[in-house]
Amino acid sequence: MPKITFIGAGSTVFARNLLGDILSYPELAESTIALHDIDPERLRTTQVVAGRIAEALGVHPTIEATLDRRAALDGADYAISMFQVAGYKPGTVIDFEIPKKYGLRQTIADTLGIGGIMRALRTIPVFLDMGRDMTELCPDVTFLNYVNPMAMITSAINRATRIKTVGLCHSVQGTAEQLARDIGIPIEEINYIAAGINHMAFYLKFERDGVDLYPQLRQVVAEGRVPDWNRVRYEMLTRLGYFVTESSEHFAEYTPWFIKRDRPDLIEKFNVPLDEYIRRCEIQLAGWEFVQYKIDHPEASLDDLRQMMQAKSATNHYLTPRYIERVLHETAELDAGKVHRSHEYGSGIIHSIETGSPRIVYGNVPNTGLIDNLPQGCCVEVPCVVDKNGVQPVRIGMLPPQLAAMMQTNINVQALTVEAALTGKREHIYHAAMLDPHTAAELDLDQIWHLVDDLIAAHGAWLPTYA
Repeated sequence: MPKITFIGAGSTVFARNLLGDILSYPELAESTIALHDIDPERLRTTQVVAGRIAEALGVHPTIEATLDRRAALDGADYAISMFQVAGYKPGTVIDFEIPKKYGLRQTIADTLGIGGIMRALRTIPVFLDMGRDMTELCPDVTFLNYVNPMAMITSAINRATRIKTVGLCHSVQGTAEQLARDIGIPIEEINYIAAGINHMAFYLKFERDGVDLYPQLRQVVAEGRVPDWNRVRYEMLTRLGYFVTESSEHFAEYTPWFIKRDRPDLIEKFNVPLDEYIRRCEIQLAGWEFVQYKIDHPEASLDDLRQMMQAKSATNHYLTPRYIERVLHETAELDAGKVHRSHEYGSGIIHSIETGSPRIVYGNVPNTGLIDNLPQGCCVEVPCVVDKNGVQPVRIGMLPPQLAAMMQTNINVQALTVEAALTGKREHIYHAAMLDPHTAAELDLDQIWHLVDDLIAAHGAWLPTYA
């Protein structure tokens, strides 16, 4: 049985989903699960949750928990990363609040934009240090990265190490399921091919029984059935002819068209949720507190838990009744021994490599002749075959030129940010920010320079020194 290491296991909710996925495969049920985090309380919480999942499934893995990352990686067959350097506070708060002073608003700020740039700069050094550990302690490991900004981090790892790495996201399969609901066709009956870069891949094929389903997607627009939360992407469908895989709130900040400080009408028209990631972080923190409370009060009934969360909702308006009921439902399911497999690719990759059972996933890998009209070596998201031979990307060829051109605007920012992280040259941070589509649309060059200086100063020791 393999050793599977979770780096950032204190991300309890996400770790719980992956643990349930992995341990639900009989061939992986007795794996060694090494949990690592730098927060002892969060690590303990995930260790308890892992034990409960194993008990619910009736399986017997070896579960280890350690604050020592090297011990967790030693001899690992698979490593999975799921952490956030500097956390919600101060990291995410800095990324949002300082740009606001310049009139620059964001939605998620974890992939591109000035927030994505700064997140990459504080995160890549940690990955490079981890890469050195893996080279020494588990050189044959398969490294599954779930940390954003996906393209920048995965590019840096691939440039600086020889560790077998694939970046994983759920946007391709998640959006396909959303579109299937929009047109009333079971996702199991739909065949699709997507390609591009992370959070900006497009469905090149979306069909059922060989029949193109794009006319039905356009009909959603024609009939006024576009979901309120997805107006940006359907707008891009009408403009580009293809549907993008990442959400409207993400995509809005990858372009210069939807978030403008002097155009509040655009924000309203396209229902762009400013500061959305702040809301999600608050919900995630509340979700972790709920899990912790459940562990500390095992005798608590569902009604007790409901009252606890309702009390918290008085000071945390993000805790809606709908969210509370969803968390309680998931808790009741686990208590009843029900563990549902998520649509994350991680467990399937491990299962396929271990058993040889082939499957298709979407992975983020270097562009080694996979997409002809994107730069060689940049990080691309393409279908991959997984079996005993590992993760094997599929060649796509040429993308429609308008899609490749759109992606290039994001690749420019990614490449310059990675260059800054690997060389330590401060000038490339400015260059990345000035070429970012949203930042450039809102700020002049002097403002961009001053904003970068302010962000570097605010991050302090969370960043290495840039000359």
